[in-house]
Amino acid sequence: MTTTAPTPESIRAEFDARGFVLSEDAAVALFLAETLGKPLLLEGPPGVGKTEIAKLWAEIHAAPLIRLQCYEGLDEAKALYEWSYGKQMLYATLLREKVGALLAGARDLAEAMEVLRGQADLFFSCDFLLPRPLLAAITSPDRPVLLVDEVDRADAEFEAFLLEVLSENQVTVPELGTLRAAVPPRAILTSNATRDLSDALRRRCLFLYLDYPSVEEEERILRKRVPGAGEDFVRRIVKMVASLRRSELEKPPGIAEVVDWTRALVAVSADSLDRETLRKTLGALLKNKEDLDRVLADPSKFR
Repeated sequence: MTTTAPTPESIRAEFDARGFVLSEDAAVALFLAETLGKPLLLEGPPGVGKTEIAKLWAEIHAAPLIRLQCYEGLDEAKALYEWSYGKQMLYATLLREKVGALLAGARDLAEAMEVLRGQADLFFSCDFLLPRPLLAAITSPDRPVLLVDEVDRADAEFEAFLLEVLSENQVTVPELGTLRAAVPPRAILTSNATRDLSDALRRRCLFLYLDYPSVEEEERILRKRVPGAGEDFVRRIVKMVASLRRSELEKPPGIAEVVDWTRALVAVSADSLDRETLRKTLGALLKNKEDLDRVLADPSKFR
């Protein structure tokens, strides 16, 4: 992206140049997040391109992408930092003689503790700190894109911890105090809406719901990503995919799966969506045995 201020149109053009069809609403959301300096929460079903938007946003800005993959049980220590206990022990061993010299003049335990009191803090300095994604984003000398991926998979308690990062662009390390970002990261959060996120978290973010693309958008995506597929064949593929998504599948296919399936169809030189062709290729689109069995039992229902 050029150094001039972006516009929604220029943002769409940058994504288009990288083979990603970005909707107008998504381009406006990114524009506002950039202009207002606010985190952007992208919510929607799996496979609609939420994570890919964050990756390309970092690429467009030639910025590092720092990704925090959320999961149940994720806590502050795993997301923020940890101490390198092995390095601390190594240094303590190497400095044993120096410590002995410092304590040589101590007359009793209380005096020895007083001598060590100021020295022990050296083992809890930045030299022994292992940054995890959130601390890495806050302390990065460049302006990174911080991707908090699938935040809905983390526990509600973790959301409360995120608030300081998102609203103040800072984190607190008890041994070091508060560390504030010199250059606030561009923050993008994604959610598959598996649980409700807190109002406090939502208030701190701009919000965009990303749904499956329209038929016209998905056709454009396939024409761009799989140029070897004929236009008529692409229409039939997209029509069938739309029918599958309206049915009660366990795992409806996302955009990436549709692209993979189209490539698979081109690879086997398919020109129809008959049962035999589906049997050979449908594993690129559907990733659940029950879904596969259901579609193959009566493919005509989905064409």
